[in-house]
Amino acid sequence: MAAPLDSAKNNDKFIKMTTEPVEKLVFTLGLPSIMIMIVSAIYNMADTYFVASLGTSEVAAVGIAFPLMNLIQAIGFFFGQGSGNYMARVLGAKDTENASRMAATGLVTGFIVMAAIAAILIVILGPFVGFLGATETIKPHAMDFIFFILLASPWMVAATILNQQLRFQGSASIALVGIMSGAVLNIFMEPVFIFIFGWGVKGSASATMICQFISFCILYFYGCTRKGNIRINFRHFSPTVKRFAEMFRGGVPALLRQGLMSVANIIINHFAGFYGDAAIAAISIVNRIVMFANSVVLGFGQGFQPICGFNYGAKIYSRVKKSFWFCVRVACGGLFAICVLLEVFAPQIIALFRKDDPQVIAIGTLSLRLNCISLPFMGFATMCNMITQTMGVALEASIIAMARQGLMLIPILFIMRPIFGLLGIQMATPASDLLSLAIIIPLTMKVLRQISIPDGTIDTRAVKTHSDKVVDIE
Repeated sequence: MAAPLDSAKNNDKFIKMTTEPVEKLVFTLGLPSIMIMIVSAIYNMADTYFVASLGTSEVAAVGIAFPLMNLIQAIGFFFGQGSGNYMARVLGAKDTENASRMAATGLVTGFIVMAAIAAILIVILGPFVGFLGATETIKPHAMDFIFFILLASPWMVAATILNQQLRFQGSASIALVGIMSGAVLNIFMEPVFIFIFGWGVKGSASATMICQFISFCILYFYGCTRKGNIRINFRHFSPTVKRFAEMFRGGVPALLRQGLMSVANIIINHFAGFYGDAAIAAISIVNRIVMFANSVVLGFGQGFQPICGFNYGAKIYSRVKKSFWFCVRVACGGLFAICVLLEVFAPQIIALFRKDDPQVIAIGTLSLRLNCISLPFMGFATMCNMITQTMGVALEASIIAMARQGLMLIPILFIMRPIFGLLGIQMATPASDLLSLAIIIPLTMKVLRQISIPDGTIDTRAVKTHSDKVVDIE
């Protein structure tokens, strides 16, 4: 039984999400999300930038930690987007009690799971760092950095979950306050801990640990206690099979996308290690720069997701489709403009991180320019993943999420590296981006046919989905 709305503000939000022009809504909700993603990318780039001044092996150590950071983000996205997708749909159906139970269950479960994983990895830290691809010269620095990241990881996951849940409720601006507060503080704390305290890479990770906890506190005490948002009531923690099934359906595409990215980066680290610490350091720097470019599109797409979720739950399919194509045009155009700048200024951008190492600059410049060939097309791929995931079309969303990193990038790395050496590693990412479109385009067109029909109805012949109605999981 659907619970009535507990305040007029909830109903105002529903009206806003289902009636305002989608172009205005996408920008209104997307701008805070873009800022969150940019700030998060700067958060990560700050580690690389400040640590780079310590040496090539030190900055390579941050690159070795990159797959772990992806794994932590994957777990946060799994529970955050898994619970948030469902919350958006039930809020579209005006069922706030079900949304509250899902919010508490997603947050508590995510924290416990990450804490357990972190405890295990701390016990086997040495072998784990070797598994990530650290060379003997990189390993001591990587162990120092990763130890503190693992200590911070439960709070990193919890902050990500709250961020996603607030965003799916249409409260991206509130989520921005929590993420930005921690990120800005981290940028000021890192140089103090690294240089003034003389802690080196330990100082970078320690600053990150403290700031992630502060972000979580702000998101919880500021965001989840405000009127119009679902309040986290820990008594509503309700771990049922049906609730986890809904969470899995909405979150597994993000888990696959980020998890396979982590696997691909581990393979890249091992392959690049054959060509020295400079190769790992250069590729690490390029990964951070490309992540920064992608963060703009991801933030824009995250502004689209609550619109998609609310209107899909309310069966206003014309608005879902209209907002999707609007986001595709803006995302692809924006990435193209960014890539022009990256192509032209690639050497200068890489030199910002390691100006004293010409080998890092040479390897990084070519890698960055090759990535720019395919990057604009990722605007379309990202939006395809967003719409299928938010609609709860689990199979199609999962395949689209796996297409680039799992189905394409990993096999291409094993094919191209023996043939082309380091150049093969550098070419693998753009090649996988372009080839993955052959999978993404037909699957997305199939899903879009489902919503190319009158509002309030659904074409079950187009694609099977469990989300054409709100499921009561009490």
